[in-house]
Amino acid sequence: MDLSIVVPVYNEQENIHLVYEAIINTITPLKKQWELMMVDDGSTDESLKEMRIIAKKDPEHVSVIVLRRNFGQTAAIAAGIDHSSGEIVVLCDADMQNDPADIPMMLEKLDEGYDVVSGWRYNRQDKFMTRVLPSKAANWLISHVTGVHLHDYGCTLKAYRREVLSGFHLYGEMHRFIPVYADSVGAKITEVRVHHHPRKFGKAKYGLERTFKVILDLFTVKFLTAYANKPIYLFGGLGISLIAAGGLVLLYLFIRRVWFQVSVTATPWFLISVTSVIMGFQSVLMGFIAELLVRTYHESQNKPTYTIRTIINGNSRDSTRKE
Repeated sequence: MDLSIVVPVYNEQENIHLVYEAIINTITPLKKQWELMMVDDGSTDESLKEMRIIAKKDPEHVSVIVLRRNFGQTAAIAAGIDHSSGEIVVLCDADMQNDPADIPMMLEKLDEGYDVVSGWRYNRQDKFMTRVLPSKAANWLISHVTGVHLHDYGCTLKAYRREVLSGFHLYGEMHRFIPVYADSVGAKITEVRVHHHPRKFGKAKYGLERTFKVILDLFTVKFLTAYANKPIYLFGGLGISLIAAGGLVLLYLFIRRVWFQVSVTATPWFLISVTSVIMGFQSVLMGFIAELLVRTYHESQNKPTYTIRTIINGNSRDSTRKE
């Protein structure tokens, strides 16, 4: 299978046939082997009924995955990726705000040697105060925290080589952070401007509350990408800083006691500094424990601490590309 298109669906009954026809009209001329994975995320309207009709009409290309309840967009995307088989995976929303006509352009970018092509809704057709402005703030924050600079993390329309999607699981709202995970294994990432259309049917499923969830997930992503293999750098660094700060305060109190006869316990700084030193030692010990857990994780599952892009004139036991 050359291409898998994953479309998460939640209460989009009016848009199901529209997005299917748009994908058919776009992908058929490409002469590729492709599949469309529609994932019903616990829809309460007639979305599943419409998807069943499409799957019956086009069993060669269309598969429908039905989740038992509404698990959220990230879980629906993960289910679609896990059950797809294409060498290239394209994610697309079902609300017809993403334009499937942009997919060929994104595939051309992949052919140029990129591993991830991220869509940028340059002229976004959403409400500015409740959707666009919070999104811009979140994109700026994510870019600066992770070091992967993209204008539009929230755009679902993205294309990936399958190999950069392996080795991690998606939780919360973390589907938007897939480029960050991909970058952590050395993926080449680019961003392209894509079309964005006003919503004609249905209603948006997310509001301002999603921004706060994204920020919380950002902490997790930063830890997993920066410190997952060497947690002692985080816990040890914090611990040494606390020990150093507490030690300096204790030294100051000792000098003041010897030279100026000022009681050490007469100030709250004594308790603060002692607590800081104790917390520092605890943080270092937590780093050691985390290091043991990381080693257990990798060694028990025979997981390497590296990723390979290609192998030239060699053998590979996995799905690594060979030249």
